[in-house]
Amino acid sequence: MNKNVFIFNHPLIDHKMTIIRNKETNIKDFKENVSEIGALITYEVTRGLKTKDVTVETPICKTVGKVLAQKIVIVPILRAGLGMVDGILQVIPTARVGHIGLYRDEKTLEPITYYQKFPKEIKDCTVLLVDPMLATGKSASRAVDILKSAGAKNVCYIGLIGAPEGVEYLSSKHSDVPIYLAALDTKLNEKGYIVPGLGDCGDRLFGTK
Repeated sequence: MNKNVFIFNHPLIDHKMTIIRNKETNIKDFKENVSEIGALITYEVTRGLKTKDVTVETPICKTVGKVLAQKIVIVPILRAGLGMVDGILQVIPTARVGHIGLYRDEKTLEPITYYQKFPKEIKDCTVLLVDPMLATGKSASRAVDILKSAGAKNVCYIGLIGAPEGVEYLSSKHSDVPIYLAALDTKLNEKGYIVPGLGDCGDRLFGTK
């Protein structure tokens, strides 16, 4: 496994992953658990963020505290990535949110870009690229290309489930981008879906199938 790939082993994450894998889980519970997993992962992803000292005054006296030294931008890949944003914002409510719109051609499996919008200062921010499923890795790689073209220098990928093929592809194209996942599954099937996976995350989030 690439040293820049991190698979979380946490009882709460594992418990919630079982819920969203279950095909009988309803839309409400699916959404809530996807969001909560996003929050739990973010605690670990942000462990290495740099801080700076500031002086504040408590009700008792002045003291030195720490605040984040760099702004955070969350960039979900539409539409499934939206399901993780609220959970991340619960942990980092001051984060700004950009968007990348991609869809996968069902025949070629190649990503097609249809939308992008970012804060102007993205080049000076830590960017959390969010997409639940790292399948072929092509959409994630295209999204990183777009972010780097916009000036982003510090990007990390946050997902729920990855396939070995997708992890390898993204790592080979962008070795500087750390990959954080709740689970690494077995493989891709002939249709490009992760096995065992959880189905189409976007459809299950928004009830479109």
